[in-house]
Amino acid sequence: MEHIGILSVFIPLFIIIMAIITKDVVVSLLSGIFLGELVLHSFNPFEAVIALLDGFIGLFSEGWITKTILFALLVGSIIKLLSRSGAVEGFVYYLSEKQQKLDSPKGALLLAYFIGIIIFIESSITALVAGTVARPLCDKNGVSREKLAYVCDSTSAPVCSLIPFNAWGALLLGLIVTAIDDKVIVGDGITLLIESILYNFYSLITIFMVLVVIIFNISFGPMAKAKAVPYEEVVKKDTRKHTSVWAMILPLLVLVLMVPISLYYTGNGDILKGSGSTSVFYAVISTLIFIYGYYRLKGYIKHKEYFNALYEGIADMIPIGLILLLAFLIGSVIKDLGTANYIATAMQEANVSAIYIPLLVFLVASLTAFSTGTSWGTFSIMMPIALGLSASFGLPIPLMIGAVISGGIFGDHVSPISDTTIISSMASGCDHISHVRTQMPYALVAAGLASLMYLGFGWISMM
Repeated sequence: MEHIGILSVFIPLFIIIMAIITKDVVVSLLSGIFLGELVLHSFNPFEAVIALLDGFIGLFSEGWITKTILFALLVGSIIKLLSRSGAVEGFVYYLSEKQQKLDSPKGALLLAYFIGIIIFIESSITALVAGTVARPLCDKNGVSREKLAYVCDSTSAPVCSLIPFNAWGALLLGLIVTAIDDKVIVGDGITLLIESILYNFYSLITIFMVLVVIIFNISFGPMAKAKAVPYEEVVKKDTRKHTSVWAMILPLLVLVLMVPISLYYTGNGDILKGSGSTSVFYAVISTLIFIYGYYRLKGYIKHKEYFNALYEGIADMIPIGLILLLAFLIGSVIKDLGTANYIATAMQEANVSAIYIPLLVFLVASLTAFSTGTSWGTFSIMMPIALGLSASFGLPIPLMIGAVISGGIFGDHVSPISDTTIISSMASGCDHISHVRTQMPYALVAAGLASLMYLGFGWISMM
């Protein structure tokens, strides 16, 4: 269908509204895809349903999509195995034993900070481990749990978005490759994703800002009034034999190192030409094989327990896999609707300067993520539009990718309905609303600086 016009913009807006109402990303994306197909097929519901089903099944004909989905599912298995084998518990115990070396207000928060940097495999695990380990030490040293929650939250999703050897990277890479396959943009997916890290200004500023806040003990806004929880030392003798700290560290090292090795292999000696989807798939398979051999050798897990955890981990990630598939499909529908082209034409007719577009993308993505409580859903909606605008206005593709990611992270970071915000509150033992209220000023400062960066780079890119 040609000349859809304003309807092409209504579809992503409809998804955002549905997400706010239902608080369900899957229902929202599925509804938006159906509505998009309805518009594309002259409002024939039968043809729209058939097109939706065919499009969904057709995704598996693309090898990179299948590998990306398998990667996301198997990451769940790694997470489950780390937990079931006692690797996470052993890591927490090891850090707890070493806490006396960090027995100060600054040391307690630095412990949470560096755990957040090191554990980048999944944002929820990052916040949970950091909060669990550092909370007793923060209580002992008079550090408010609100500040601990801020550190945990600020080193979860931001770090995961900057070190894309995880399901976050799989989603983002998939959205970029979809745009390349649809000839919306030209380039190599993994190269563009890596280059966009430098333009993920909100995440970069936030991680640096948290470190500065810890080192110089900066408290302002509601955080300055937050009080520490009275500390009551509980002496208990733990006679359990804990898993070695290496049970946590070595699998993560294998996962990380296998990505560049696989990129080198699939690129025939050129890492930049390697297949991102194939590489992360090889990395997760290698990690699972390593975990089986290492854990069985050390007696951390039995054969049957390994496979039970493997299957349970896959089951846990099925909702994420479904979101990935729907994200790829909505990107295709938005392309067919011509949403990006319509917005670009409307902006040109309104004489909107390309200088402001990266900033606008960041702000719209922020609002979307704040309203829906999900950065992943925001990426799925905004990335196809942003990449289309990049092509229309001649803006650097990595800059536009970075604007979408930053906006999604910021909006998710300050949203009271975000899962990472809720988990950070829970892990830190902090009242949830108190965490949202005390964190907001810090996040707004980082977002303000990021906005200036997008405005500046938008201006530089058009010189």
